[in-house]
Amino acid sequence: VVIDAKVSLVAYEKFCSADNEKEKNAALAAHIQAVRNHIRLLSRKNYADLPGLKSPDFVLMFLPIEPAFMVAMQNDDKMFSDAFSRRIIVVTPTTLLATLRTIENIWRFERQNRNTRAIAEMAGKIYNKLKGFIDDMDKLDKQLATARTSFDRAMGKLSTGRGNLVSQAEKFVELGVKVKKEIALPSAELPGEI
Repeated sequence: VVIDAKVSLVAYEKFCSADNEKEKNAALAAHIQAVRNHIRLLSRKNYADLPGLKSPDFVLMFLPIEPAFMVAMQNDDKMFSDAFSRRIIVVTPTTLLATLRTIENIWRFERQNRNTRAIAEMAGKIYNKLKGFIDDMDKLDKQLATARTSFDRAMGKLSTGRGNLVSQAEKFVELGVKVKKEIALPSAELPGEI
């Protein structure tokens, strides 16, 4: 946040030390003009456009003497709105910290909004990946069921169904065919099955 504290208070000092009404009025007019001139000059500096400076598009103009601000505003009711239209906010010792706190809160909310958007994007990506994973698991479950059915059919033909190959081959042994080893049947479970 750019805070400018270079406003001239020479005319205000003359206003405060004036001995008569004429000097006082002239000093007041000079003070108001000095504050307005500083607002005008400050608005031309375009601090927000400086490269590398991440600043809001407004500047805080600090008047270190509260009564100098009050007398200028009381006698020029458009000064504050004119300054604001030029993206200048006039602050004093009593309003500076509150203004900075407000800016900090706005920035914090902005960071939270950016974080919320990033979290929402990440959540969408995770959701889509999870959906794809569930679809793949469902597909794999169907493929395993198909493999189990195919395995069970093959085992039926080999050893468990009526007229299976093993029982027919055993009849050869019963009829006297000489064999070196007996048939060892494979497990009826798929690999990896518990």
